[in-house]
Amino acid sequence: MNTKKSKDEEMYQVEAVVGGLLRIGVIVSAAIIILGLILYIATGSSGYPGTTYPTTLASIFSGLVKLKPFAVIMFGLFCLILTPVFRVVVSLFTFLKEKDYLYVGITGIVLVILVISFLIGKG
Repeated sequence: MNTKKSKDEEMYQVEAVVGGLLRIGVIVSAAIIILGLILYIATGSSGYPGTTYPTTLASIFSGLVKLKPFAVIMFGLFCLILTPVFRVVVSLFTFLKEKDYLYVGITGIVLVILVISFLIGKG
């Protein structure tokens, strides 16, 4: 019984830490997006000609270095998308540590699906 209780407490701590990290990820992403919006309002320009905007990681990072407002906003959205992916990765390692191989398999499949969807979705 004692082992079960400590295992439950350990899982609760892991969930609390992951929950906190997810909250931080959302807050940081929102702050980056707001910074991009402030830059857009302050400059009156997206940093890109016409109605174009950065769509690849390379163009987002090169625009980010130049503080182009739309690149900053897109980087914030990228961080927001990565936040739940980070949760899946942490879950995978947590289940590995707990030796819960059924959930390791399920979480691994979810991670593979996410990676495939990112690779397919870029086109």
